[in-house]
Amino acid sequence: MEDDPGDALMVEIVLADQGVPARLRVVTDGVSALAYLRGAVSAAPTSRPSLILLDLHLPRQDGRALLAELKADAKLRSIPVVVLTGSASSADITACYDLQASAFVTKPTDLHQFAHVIRRIERFFLTEVRLPIQGSSEQSSTVGRTTAPFDRHAR
Repeated sequence: MEDDPGDALMVEIVLADQGVPARLRVVTDGVSALAYLRGAVSAAPTSRPSLILLDLHLPRQDGRALLAELKADAKLRSIPVVVLTGSASSADITACYDLQASAFVTKPTDLHQFAHVIRRIERFFLTEVRLPIQGSSEQSSTVGRTTAPFDRHAR
């Protein structure tokens, strides 16, 4: 996340250690993230992500603006978005929840704490939470460890 390309690798290592067969996709800026999610690029996902980890500090379009666009898009708004960032600002927290973020987590600087946070996010959002099935507004499904990708959009 924010200025640390090693965060994506750390997330992958933590998920692999937990036996989560996640496909982690990293998009480097807000404009590219939105294009990717809307299928406007050749590397677009074939299925919708189960979760988006979003940094607030993205180039070209910051995380707040991206979150607002995601939640305004009928096809993307039900994807849980966890803001995982270095900020602990009450203004950032309030703004993200006003924009319908699913959660706001201040990224720990300690590697062990970071791994612990990622495990807790995975357990809750990819194991416990029930999400709508893609393309259906009436049905829902428990999202488990073998379903759609775990996407993270950060630089």
